Amino acid sequence: MNEARLDYAAKDGLARITLHQPAKLNAMSFDMWTSLPGLVARAVEDDSVRAIVVEGSGARAFCSGADISQFGEKRSDAEGANAYERAVTAGLAALSSGPKPTLARINGICFGGGLALALSCDLRLASETARFCLPAAKLGLGYAFSNIDFMVRRIGLGAAADILYSARTFEAREAQRLGIVTNVFGAETFFEESNAYLARVSGNAPLTLKAMALSLRELQTAESARDPSAANAAVAACYVSEDYAEGRRAFAEKRAPVFKGK
Repeated sequence: MNEARLDYAAKDGLARITLHQPAKLNAMSFDMWTSLPGLVARAVEDDSVRAIVVEGSGARAFCSGADISQFGEKRSDAEGANAYERAVTAGLAALSSGPKPTLARINGICFGGGLALALSCDLRLASETARFCLPAAKLGLGYAFSNIDFMVRRIGLGAAADILYSARTFEAREAQRLGIVTNVFGAETFFEESNAYLARVSGNAPLTLKAMALSLRELQTAESARDPSAANAAVAACYVSEDYAEGRRAFAEKRAPVFKGK
């Protein structure tokens, strides 16, 4: 099979998109970027999927960034650079704009484009041994305005300026302080605890998760451009759903609810 690829699997309410290029610490090739929107769309269209997880293959890295070895071929001139940026932007937008929760599970290195991928997800779960860096300034690489705009809206101007200007490497606890990481788990218990968290999310009511995701998407846009009608309609759909009735019954009966997304 192709060494550089995205693997997809759906089970137990989760669609897992696994970055796979272990020889290069799961660096994202051009083809990996271009295939990402289709896999996200596949997860969105699958009614059994309640949340989407992005993770790296193996224990060494989430993602070391874009595959720099391709830059001579893919980004050697303005036209190629623009095409590459469009592919990256489309991949990141697929994660940040869809109607289902997205979570990044970060173990090991999370650099450059890998950090952008993680920030495009709603939640970022990290091992305490994870390391982060945005090295564009050390590579002479122009970092797209759209990516910086998104980063500032995610973590604030000061934190974004710090990691962009310094191009320094920092660890998970500092990443959590900066708002880059939402949850940090111990190195020895990372997979167990992160899996438990993912199961907690995927066990919740699908229609409610969708309504919440749509609201969060609108809050990412400028206030003057917001249109909450889709989110409001999704909220209204929750109240007439079978799942809402099931949630009330389960609460009264002191048992775990069994949601069906209906």
